[in-house]
Amino acid sequence: MTLLSKGANITVTAASVRVLLSWETRPGTPDVDVLALLLTEAGRVRSDADMVFYNEPRHASGTVRATGKQKVGPSTTDTVEVDLSAIEPGVHRIVLAGSADGGSFGAVRNLELRLMDSATGTELARFPMTDADTETAFIVGELYRRAGGWKFRTVGQGYASGLAGLATDFGITVDDAPVAASAPTQTPTQAPARVSPPPKSVVNLDKGRVNLRKNERVSLVKTGAPALTRVRMGLGWDPAPGVGQNIDLDASVLAFDAKHKQLGIAWFMHLTEFGGALTHTGDNLDGEGEGDDEQIAIDLARLPTAVSSLVFTINSFRGHKFTEISRAFCRLVDDTSGAELVRFDLSDSQPRTGVIMSVISRESSGSWQMRAIGEFHDAKTARAMAGPAEQLLARG
Repeated sequence: MTLLSKGANITVTAASVRVLLSWETRPGTPDVDVLALLLTEAGRVRSDADMVFYNEPRHASGTVRATGKQKVGPSTTDTVEVDLSAIEPGVHRIVLAGSADGGSFGAVRNLELRLMDSATGTELARFPMTDADTETAFIVGELYRRAGGWKFRTVGQGYASGLAGLATDFGITVDDAPVAASAPTQTPTQAPARVSPPPKSVVNLDKGRVNLRKNERVSLVKTGAPALTRVRMGLGWDPAPGVGQNIDLDASVLAFDAKHKQLGIAWFMHLTEFGGALTHTGDNLDGEGEGDDEQIAIDLARLPTAVSSLVFTINSFRGHKFTEISRAFCRLVDDTSGAELVRFDLSDSQPRTGVIMSVISRESSGSWQMRAIGEFHDAKTARAMAGPAEQLLARG
């Protein structure tokens, strides 16, 4: 085994290697995910499919695979396997990186890369990283062609702009600008024990679950009942009949203040926001199965008081159109009791890659209101929906 320092390199003669990124798991420590980017001689991906990560764990060629996490004692390891003997001729470099969710790499302890021979299990190299700071995405090393063979180089260089910034740098399509820094988490004043009923023109939850149609609203109160504190938005979809392929969509939530300025986002590249007051519970890769495909938990009592609206979207990172989707829906559940409160089934579709499903807004009384939207846009990520969401909120 060779202990490598930053910028060092070794020759790799193994036909197949495993890259293990490990770190110490402690309460409050950011979660880390490993990824790989397959680059041409020009240092760019050929398409978005050349990024292998938790949302797309296997390259189409089968030569690079993210095999998942394993926890042993106080440490967690995330692994990528690379079959160097079968890498396509057009791929000259494979960048290996990690993304941190819930903080920066400066808060990650004992971050270390190990390069293993897949066939023998022999450890080829080890690279401990100790100088990370504010980075939320970190290039740990790279495999690259040299003189008809392969070499490995340590990097240890990061991006404060996160996974989206790293991906964009190598040609991955992230069709939007970086989000403004999140508003600081505030400790809100205690919610009133009971809330007043909504105006007569807006239905509430007095009669149980409410089914909404486009542009209809419901006040999330029940007369005389305690205010809601924890809810969960479930979003789901299925491939349309005859499509014959898995449909990879992503559910997300964007938070805005009363002047429609974006304050934060929870999506598959950033699972938690506002100290966990918004939590994306994980990504579904194909839309298969009954029930919710993805869920977002909302702790209403812990949201910063500046948050006025939450906009829920579904997007196709890989470019599938909603005409390939059937039965898209969203439903709001009381996370305390498990009772379904509100449901909205999308009854139409358009050949676009994104849809704003619903909005939850804070009322002047302190209660919350949900509105069904169903508005389609050409955007492959939640961040690209920020502009349309802001315009929607401005229209009222």
